[in-house]
Amino acid sequence: MINTVDFITPPVDDPYWFGLISAANSISDIYSMGGKPLTALNVVMFPAKHLDMGMLKDILRGGHDKVVEAGACLVGGHTVDDEEPKYGLCVSGVIHPDRIITNAGGKPGDALILTKPIGSGVLFNAVRSRKLPFQDLERDTLPSLAALNGPAMETALNFDLHAATDVTGFGIAGHSLEMAVGSGKKVVLYYDRLPFYNDALRMYQKGETTGSNQANRKLVAEKMTIKKFLASQAEELLYDPQTSGGLLLAVPDSQTDELIAALLAADVQTAVQIGHIEAGPTGIMVI
Repeated sequence: MINTVDFITPPVDDPYWFGLISAANSISDIYSMGGKPLTALNVVMFPAKHLDMGMLKDILRGGHDKVVEAGACLVGGHTVDDEEPKYGLCVSGVIHPDRIITNAGGKPGDALILTKPIGSGVLFNAVRSRKLPFQDLERDTLPSLAALNGPAMETALNFDLHAATDVTGFGIAGHSLEMAVGSGKKVVLYYDRLPFYNDALRMYQKGETTGSNQANRKLVAEKMTIKKFLASQAEELLYDPQTSGGLLLAVPDSQTDELIAALLAADVQTAVQIGHIEAGPTGIMVI
């Protein structure tokens, strides 16, 4: 049995989308370990005296719909009156004790495959600052964020999966570093292969950023080398925090093409090799 608790503040103002994305984000912690979600408890903080309770109803409806999609049961929850709405789930799942997937099993020669694009953090802030219309975010980005990581992990478990993690608040650089340190190896990222959400780079070029970029940069500063010339705005995408991001999967290089084909056949919208693992000083190299 495995248990996780995760909740977020609203990445978007639409309450139903907020519920969908928050639930997918919470359930992803179970999937990233190779587990199957069984039950979920709502964790809600809501300013009931200041916001319409209909908004809370739509948030919970979104969460419920995503839990049902995952094949789990929503069995209750807890609410707290707070100044800012926050929502997530406490999720319980099952996994065979001999098949727990961690971020620490990467081996030299492994390929790294990513299953969702990067750049949602700056897009959320761009909508708030009115640099990007919400309709663009809803069309191009939100469906991907609300997608469950279950099909991707279920597919990957049919291969020699050595390590995995979901890419969330620390960005692609931070979570790659976690895998590098956990595995005691070097992670090499191919910048030109990284998939980005539409408009993410353009928003950095327009001066938008997030509150996490600087902290994420500091997190990896002593362990990351950038060999490729990158404009400052392009580099920021390495630190962009994700909400309900994709899985980073480490498999033998010989299985790369077959796994990517299987992921796409399972309706995983993004499946791209973005790097590899090699022996050497623990850290990240961006080429």
